[in-house]
Amino acid sequence: MKKVFLLTSLLSVAIISQAQNVLSLDSCRALAIANNKELLISNEKINAAHYQKKAAFTNYLPEISANAGYMRNQKEFSLLNTDQKNALSGLGTTVGGTLEQAGAALGQISPELAQQFGPILNALGEQLVPTFNSVGQSLVDALRTDTRNVFAGAITLTQPLYMGGKIRAYNKITKYAEELAHQQQNSSLQEVILSTDQVYWQVVSLVNKKKLAESYLNLLEKLDDDVNKMINEGVATKADGLSVRVKVNEAEMTLTKVEDGLSLSRMLLCQLCGLDLTTPISLEDESIEDIPLLGMGTQFDMEVAYANRPEIRSLELAKEIYKQKVNVTRAEHLPSLALMGNYILSNPSAFNSFENKFKGMWNVGVMLQVPIWHWGQGTYKVKAAKAEARIAQYQLEEAKEKIELQVNQASFKVKEAAKKLVMTEKNQEKADENLRYATLGFQEGVIATNNVLEAQTAWLKAQSEKIDAQIDVKLTEIYLQKSLGTLK
Repeated sequence: MKKVFLLTSLLSVAIISQAQNVLSLDSCRALAIANNKELLISNEKINAAHYQKKAAFTNYLPEISANAGYMRNQKEFSLLNTDQKNALSGLGTTVGGTLEQAGAALGQISPELAQQFGPILNALGEQLVPTFNSVGQSLVDALRTDTRNVFAGAITLTQPLYMGGKIRAYNKITKYAEELAHQQQNSSLQEVILSTDQVYWQVVSLVNKKKLAESYLNLLEKLDDDVNKMINEGVATKADGLSVRVKVNEAEMTLTKVEDGLSLSRMLLCQLCGLDLTTPISLEDESIEDIPLLGMGTQFDMEVAYANRPEIRSLELAKEIYKQKVNVTRAEHLPSLALMGNYILSNPSAFNSFENKFKGMWNVGVMLQVPIWHWGQGTYKVKAAKAEARIAQYQLEEAKEKIELQVNQASFKVKEAAKKLVMTEKNQEKADENLRYATLGFQEGVIATNNVLEAQTAWLKAQSEKIDAQIDVKLTEIYLQKSLGTLK
């Protein structure tokens, strides 16, 4: 859509620069589309919905995450209690004491043996005590965990296997949401085109009414000049001159009002087209005396109208979204199954006793979650979601009824405007003929000034009604296109 906006904007700017600010209806539409903020916002909504759909699809794919942490503990975890540590650290001393007791017992039994083996036991004790103490202390040190500074990390892979249909429902919802954003943009686009067309033809109408007001003022000024000459000749009264002069003043005031309205309408059109309000513009259809009409038929197929209307398609998509929300709600209370894999790393590591080294391992498994009892919460939520889906269905049916009424009303107004145009054209012909006879009669002196003024007023009214009828036919055709969803 951004490319469309850019191309239409460049095209419109080229048209304006080449034609010296003469705008056609198509170029006004293109400028309005390129500069309308609502359309730019809706385009960004489409982008957001598109990326949300892509994000929803990633739920089918495995997810990989990494976690790491550090913790400082006040105390160290110990596998041995204090008595066990002391016993192992004094293992040699205990052995030495046992040898001494053995030597003393041997002396009581046989002094000769005590004299013979006593020195041997003493020497053996002197050698074993430090050795066993060292061995016991090394066991204590080996069983130390050193868990005051702990580093840990993990890389986890999760692959959903069955989520109760939630992932599939979310993907459908995001798909419908993206299409819904497109339909909302189409609806906004038609509103912009409708607003632009209304102002465009309003400017054309006021341009023609300005020409009409100028023609009427010229007629009155000529009549005023003729009456003044007749007053000087004595064949007309000053009252006739004052009557004509009043009409001239009224015509000048009407012309001023039309000029002011035309200036404001041009400013409004410039605002819609994104141009500076003071930009001097003229419209391609300003010089056309008889505005071209589309001549649309009033026969239509409502099913085709429903298919073309973005509002109906939007409500249909909303209905589908609510249906999928029922599936999402139901899935929250169904079993879910996922495949999991981890690689866990820690320091200190416990894979080869306790070491201050980073070591890790991998593991794989499955995780099953089965809701058992929630006091009927899932049932209630599903029923609420189904109620919302029924609301969307009722809104769709109501919108169809209103659109059918809108189409019939627009069709009736097209017929009415066409009949009104035929009548105004006949009235114009009669008013032209009446003014011609009144003017000739006044020149011949057989028709009074008041009759000429009446004929000119009737001519002005007939001309103005014809312009209004032409614009009315044009606008009712546009409204019918809008109601049928074919306004592009």
